[in-house]
Amino acid sequence: MTEHDKYSTRITLILQKLIARERFTIEDLCEEFNVNKRTIQRDINVRLSWLPIKKENGYYFAESFAFGDLSFKDIQAFATLSGIKSLYPALTNDFIVDLLNIKTNQAYLVKSFDHESIANQQKSFEAISAWILKHQQISCTYKNKQRILNSYKLVNINGIWYLGADEDGIFKTFTFSKMTNLKFLDTQFSENPEFIELLRKNEVTWFSNSTFDATLQINAKVAEYFFRRALLPNQKIIEHTDEYLILSTKVSYEDELFSIVKYWLPHIKILQPTDLQAKFNNILQNYLSSYMRLKTVIAK
Repeated sequence: MTEHDKYSTRITLILQKLIARERFTIEDLCEEFNVNKRTIQRDINVRLSWLPIKKENGYYFAESFAFGDLSFKDIQAFATLSGIKSLYPALTNDFIVDLLNIKTNQAYLVKSFDHESIANQQKSFEAISAWILKHQQISCTYKNKQRILNSYKLVNINGIWYLGADEDGIFKTFTFSKMTNLKFLDTQFSENPEFIELLRKNEVTWFSNSTFDATLQINAKVAEYFFRRALLPNQKIIEHTDEYLILSTKVSYEDELFSIVKYWLPHIKILQPTDLQAKFNNILQNYLSSYMRLKTVIAK
């Protein structure tokens, strides 16, 4: 047998072990193939480097997803990361089997809101993810300004991707699709424990140092929707009667609050801060005036 044949046979047999989910040490392979450690290390680290091979307590093995074989644990982890774990009563192994069974899953149909498409930005998305894990800075242009960011996490809020990052010691969110001229710097940064805690608690929809409390009155006709799930950032129920529901929320921008109120008109009212309800009334009045003027022009 030629040296090439020996090499090909050895790589094939190691690959078969990985596919079979076997665990082995460098010494095991050295003894089996009668070669030295450097040869086996080269096989694993160079010739088979395209595979996600993991080392644990001296043993090498392939990651569970390496050959397209996902475990129930992998599926549960994906559901948690995607924010859909709580969509189902419980993601037990038996329930996952039912969901994946083509006969059983015909009983379910899930319709969600639309998500923005970032298919054309996949490389940038993956590159930012890698730099987040390395704790290295990112340079980009955002709102016509060049910025240096310490990136902490990519966050999806209501179908839109944002980058949660520290700029000059202030934690902010940046709309991912609006970030241009991305450059990945070699400069590393130390994570701020306060920002890590902010992300862990996920207390604020829009990360900002300046937030304010608002109190809203919801008509009883639509109150059930606010009971089913929290439709407002940090939603808290203050009072509930047969006629209305009083809720508190914490927001960072007036427009964030106004967009919610617009959606639920005419069943919602801003109680506090009182000046915001007056400002919102002016917005509606201007809108109606513009609409009437346009209607008059069209009629002519």
